[in-house]
Amino acid sequence: MANSTAVTSTSSTTALLGVDTGGTFTDFVLLQGNALRIHKVLSTPDAPERAILQGIREMGLDAAVAAGALTIVHGSTVATNAALEGKGVKTALISNIGFKDLLTIGRQTRRELYNLQPAAVTPPVPEPLCFEMPGRVDSEGLQLETVSTESLQTLQQQLQASGVEAVAINLLFSFLNPAPEQAIKQALAANWFVSASHEVLAESGEYERGIATWLNASLGPKVNDYLHRLLDGVSPSPLAVMQSTGGTMDAKAAGQAAVNMLLSGPAGGLAAAQFIARETGFQQLLTFDMGGTSTDVALIDGDIKLTSEGSIGPWPVAVPQVDMHTIGAGGGSIAYVDAGGILQVGPESAGANPGPACYGQGGTQATVTDANAVLGRLQPDYFLGGNMNLDLSAAEQAIDTLAEQLGLSRLDCAQGIIDIANEHMVRALRVISIERGYHLDDFHLCCFGGAGGLHVCALADALDVKQAIVPNQGGVLSALGMVVAPKSRQLSHAVQRPLADVTTAELRGILLQLQHRGASALHKEGVVSDQLHTEFSLDLRYQGQRFYLNQAWNDDLSKVEQRFHQQHQQRYGHRLNIALELVNARCKVSANAKVTNLPPLTEQTPAPPRSEAYLSGFEKPVAVYWRDDLAVDQTITGPALIAETISTTLIANGWHGLVDEWGNLILLSA
Repeated sequence: MANSTAVTSTSSTTALLGVDTGGTFTDFVLLQGNALRIHKVLSTPDAPERAILQGIREMGLDAAVAAGALTIVHGSTVATNAALEGKGVKTALISNIGFKDLLTIGRQTRRELYNLQPAAVTPPVPEPLCFEMPGRVDSEGLQLETVSTESLQTLQQQLQASGVEAVAINLLFSFLNPAPEQAIKQALAANWFVSASHEVLAESGEYERGIATWLNASLGPKVNDYLHRLLDGVSPSPLAVMQSTGGTMDAKAAGQAAVNMLLSGPAGGLAAAQFIARETGFQQLLTFDMGGTSTDVALIDGDIKLTSEGSIGPWPVAVPQVDMHTIGAGGGSIAYVDAGGILQVGPESAGANPGPACYGQGGTQATVTDANAVLGRLQPDYFLGGNMNLDLSAAEQAIDTLAEQLGLSRLDCAQGIIDIANEHMVRALRVISIERGYHLDDFHLCCFGGAGGLHVCALADALDVKQAIVPNQGGVLSALGMVVAPKSRQLSHAVQRPLADVTTAELRGILLQLQHRGASALHKEGVVSDQLHTEFSLDLRYQGQRFYLNQAWNDDLSKVEQRFHQQHQQRYGHRLNIALELVNARCKVSANAKVTNLPPLTEQTPAPPRSEAYLSGFEKPVAVYWRDDLAVDQTITGPALIAETISTTLIANGWHGLVDEWGNLILLSA
C-alpha cells in the first residue's frame, strides 16, 4: 500500500519528517540533507497515530526516533473530525449573569432564509450546562462586579454535579479586562480542562469569541489525549503540529489551542505551495488540493491569505486561519442518482474504508476515482508505483450500476461523474478569485493532492487560465508543507476606535506588546531572538460596517488608509467617503524556516514514454511517462499521462508540460 523514493543521496544525519493525516491516506515526506523521500499508508481514522507509527516503521525510521534524531511535524485532523461529528467532550459554559443563552441565541440568522418552518438547531451547549457568574466588565474595561469566593465554590459544586470534562469561560469585554476570567480559571484549572475567551480570541464579538472558546474547550481533551499518545510513540524525538495559519507549534502546547488546529492539514498544503511559489518565481497561485474526501481551494498573492471569518460545520471560527474554500469533491466522493433522476457527486465520501471500488476493499459505490480508472486515466501498472492492485472490474461494475439508472453507457456515465466534480471545483475556484475582484491572467493554477493532476487541465480551461503547475511531490504536498513551514504565532489585540484617534506611538506600543508575547512563546520552543521575524498588520473598516479588511502596517497610517480604500474598491467595486475604524492590531512572529530550498533534480537524459494507453475521449493512444524519468527542461506535448508513485497527471490536448530544475511540471496552454 505504500512506496517511497529517494530523490538524491545524502550524508547528513539530521532529518525532518512531515506527516499529513488525510481521510483516505496518511502521507509522509522525509527530508534528510539532500535527500527527499515520500511514503503513503492508509489512514486509521479510529486511531490516527497507528497509521503514523506504521509509516515510520515502514520507512525504517524507528532507530532515528529512538535516538531523538527525527523532528516530526504533523498535520492532524483529530480536532476537525471531532468538531464536524459533534464528538467533543461534555463542556460547560460560564457567562455573565443574564447571558447564559448567548451561544444559543447566536446572531439570530437563518440557514434557509425563506423556510418558514426551519429545523430546530441543537445549541452548542445545552441549557443545564450553562452557568452564570458575577464579574461584569463594561465597554471601557472597568470591572463592575467582583468574583467572590462563595460564587466560585458554588460554581465548583455545580460543575462537579454536572459531570463535565471541560469548561469554556466567556465573559463580556474580557479582551479589555481579563481579570474576572483569570480568577475563574485559576479556581477551576486543577479539576477541569479550562479555556478562557481572552486567551483563545482577544477580540470583540461575544458570540464568535464564545464559539471559539467552546470549541477549544470541547476539543482540547481529545486533542490532548491524541497528541500524548503520539508523543509517547515517537519519544524522545520532538513533535510539532501544524496550525491553521500555516505555521507550526510544539505539540505539548498544541493541546491547549485545539481550535487553532481545525485547518491543520490543508494549511500544510498552502505552506508548501507558498514555498514553491517563492522557489519558482510564480508569486500568484490559484491552488486546489484534491484529496480523497474533499477539495480545498485558495489563492496566494505573494503571501498566504488569512481570514477570521471561517467556519466549521454550522459554527463560525473567528480565530486566524488560512483563507480557503472547501467542498465535498474528492477522489473518494460518491456518485449517485438523486430523487429527481439527476446524477450527483459528493459530498459523501468512501473514505479510507472501504474506499473507492477500484481499491478492492469491498467498496461498491462509484466514486470519482472509479470514474478516472474506467476512463483509463489511472493505469494499474503504475498506481502507487505498482504496489497497489487496481480492481478495474469492481470499478466498472460500480459505474454500470449508475449507468443503468441513467440510461447511459459506462464511459458516458464515468465522464459525467468527472464533469460534475470538475464543475464543483471550478465554482469554488471562482468564489475565492473572480468573485473577490482578482483577474486570473497572471495566475498559475497549482494542483496538489493525490487526485489533483488528473483534473488540472480541465479546470484551467474552464477558468480560461493559460498556465498551471503540478508540483513535484504534489500528491503529498500537505506533508511537504509540514517540513518547510516555520514555527510561528499569530496574536491580536482589539482596539475598536476611529483610526484618526489612534497615534502611531500608541499603536506601536500595542504591537510591541504582541511581539513580546509571540517571541516569548517561541523562545520556549528553543527559537533564539536573532532567528525571529515579525509582521504587523491592522484590521480596518468604514465606521458602521460589520466586516473589515486586513492591511500590512509599517509605521505610516496614511499609507495604510490609502491601501484600505484601494482594496475595498477591488473587493467590493466601490469606496466610501467615510472615516475608518481600527478594529484589531495583529502581529505575526515566526522563526527562520528550517528548509530554505528543496533538492534539485539530478542531471539525467530526457526519457521516452514507458508505454501507451487507450483513454476514453482520445482518438489515438496516449503516451505514458514515469515522472522520475523526466529530465530538467524536458518538454512533453499533450495528450500524455505522467504517472508517479503518489498521483497521476493528465496533460490534455492543447497543453504541453515543461520540467523545471526542481522537478515541478509547468503546464502551458497552446
